[in-house]
Amino acid sequence: MNSSIVLLPGDGIGPEIVEQARLVLLKVAERFGHTFDFSSHQIGGIAIDETGDPLPQPTIDACRNAAAILLGAVGGPKWDDPSAKTRPEAGLLKIRKELGLFANLRPIKLFDELADASPLRADIVKGTDILFFRELTGGIYFGESGTSGSGEEETAFQSMTYSVSEVKRIVRMAAQAARGRSNRLTSVDKANVLEPSRLWRRVAAEVMANEFADVQYDVVLVDSMAMHLINRPSEFDVVVTGNMFGDILTDEASMLPGSLGMLPSASLGDGGPGLYEPIHGSAPDIAGKSVANPLATILAAAMMLRHSLGLTEEAEAIEKAVAGVITDGLRTPDLARGDQSKSVSTEEMGAAVVAKLAS
Repeated sequence: MNSSIVLLPGDGIGPEIVEQARLVLLKVAERFGHTFDFSSHQIGGIAIDETGDPLPQPTIDACRNAAAILLGAVGGPKWDDPSAKTRPEAGLLKIRKELGLFANLRPIKLFDELADASPLRADIVKGTDILFFRELTGGIYFGESGTSGSGEEETAFQSMTYSVSEVKRIVRMAAQAARGRSNRLTSVDKANVLEPSRLWRRVAAEVMANEFADVQYDVVLVDSMAMHLINRPSEFDVVVTGNMFGDILTDEASMLPGSLGMLPSASLGDGGPGLYEPIHGSAPDIAGKSVANPLATILAAAMMLRHSLGLTEEAEAIEKAVAGVITDGLRTPDLARGDQSKSVSTEEMGAAVVAKLAS
C-alpha cells in the first residue's frame, strides 16, 4: 500500500509526539511492505504566528487530498488573549467542519500493569475497555445562540438541536463497531428532561431494532452514566452519545487509566480522511523537555491504520508493541509516579515501541 499521510504537529509537545508516531509508522511500513508518504503542515498557534490563520488554506487542501491525518496538539498560553481575533482551537473546529468529521471515537482502555496509576482502586478499573462514540458536529455546541438585555436583566441562550439523520449515522457507526467487539451498545441521553434526547432515544431504538437486532442494546441517562463510570466502568463496551454529553463523559472516563498520555482518539466522517490525535493538550510547560508521553499519539496512529487505511494487522502490531513496552516496565514521567528515576524520555519510549515492532 502507498498512502499519503498529513502530519499536523501543532503546538507545545505536538511536534515531539508526532515525530515518535511517524517513526513507528515508518517501521510498520518497513515490516509490512508499505509506503507512507508524509507531509507536514501548520495548524493552531504556530499557524497563527506564521500566517495569521489557525488553519491556512494549504493545510486544508493537503488534508482533503490525504488518506489520513495525524494531529499533535494545538494551543498554549501564548495565544490565550481573550481579545484576540482568532485562537488556535478555531483551527481544530474548522478542520472538523471542512472534512465533515461527525463521529469522535475515543477508546478508554486500561493496561492492567498501570492500574496503580489510576485514582480509583485497581479492582474497580481493571478490565476497563470502553469505546465511546461522540457525535461531533451537532447538538448544543452548534445550536443557535445569543444574548439579550443588559445589566441584571442580561440573558444568554444556546439551543440543543438534533436531526433524525444526525442520530442515525452516529448510532449506525457505533452499532457496527459493537458487532466487531462484544456485541453490546449503550446509548446515553437525558430523555427524561430534554426534547432533543427524546428524539435521540426514539431514533436510536428504531435503528437498533430494524438494523442491529443482534446487538445487545441498552439506554442509560447521562447522570447515571457519570456515576457508573466511577463505580463499574468495566461493565461497558461501546457507548454512543451526543456532543456535549460525550465531551463531558469522555473527559471523566479519561482519568480511569491514570494518564491522558495513554489515550488516543479518531474523528471520522463519510468516506473522507479521518483525523487522529491524542486526547491530551499541548502541555506547553513540558514542551522541549523530552518528557512527554508519546504512547497516545502512537496508539492514534494505530487507529489510523485500522479505520482509514484498513490495515488491521498492522494496527494490532502497534498495539501489541505498546502493550509490550508497558509490560517491560517502561514509564514516561506521567506514568512513573513517585519514582521518577526510572522514567524514560519521549524518544526512548518511541524507540522502545519501534524495537518491539522490529522483533
